[in-house]
Amino acid sequence: MQAYDGELGAAVAGAQRGDEAAFADAYRLVQPGLLGYLRGIVGDEAEDVASDAWLEIARDLGRFKGDGAGFRGWTATIARHRALDHLRRQRVRPRPATLEQDVLELPGPHSTDDQALEALSTERALALVRTLPPDQAEAVLLRVVVGLDGPAAARVLGKRPGAVRTAAHRGLRGLARGLGAEGVTNDDPHTLGEST
Repeated sequence: MQAYDGELGAAVAGAQRGDEAAFADAYRLVQPGLLGYLRGIVGDEAEDVASDAWLEIARDLGRFKGDGAGFRGWTATIARHRALDHLRRQRVRPRPATLEQDVLELPGPHSTDDQALEALSTERALALVRTLPPDQAEAVLLRVVVGLDGPAAARVLGKRPGAVRTAAHRGLRGLARGLGAEGVTNDDPHTLGEST
């Protein structure tokens, strides 16, 4: 990195004078390391956080004073602050689980009223699934929501297909009780009790 600090310092000075190509050079020299750093803090959200950081860097570039090494440190400080802000926002307003987000945002050919009712029933179904023991909930979600067959769900869970079939069956029976249904039998095609 130190070998590029002279080049970086020149690029930053040019960017401060309004040279867009110089700013692109500074970005090219700093972004890979900055992105690696952010991945260590925020994981998969690193690119979004880096974008926020670069907006601030571009906005405040005229106030920066220093050389290439100083710029590298300055950008890392800004990126760290954006990452910590991002983590704080997630603690205050946790993101929905991927499953919930995907299921609740599925497009449909229905009217707004139908979509609202469907969203409420999907929310209720997910709330009921969350009341199941974890092995049953995972088996039901893999089988019904993801659409995996017994052996594929078993591979995902690291269990025997029979154990997954049993967990899914018990989970569906629990959901049926939760919905006030009569009960679920092996003859019902919705039990996923096939032998594969």
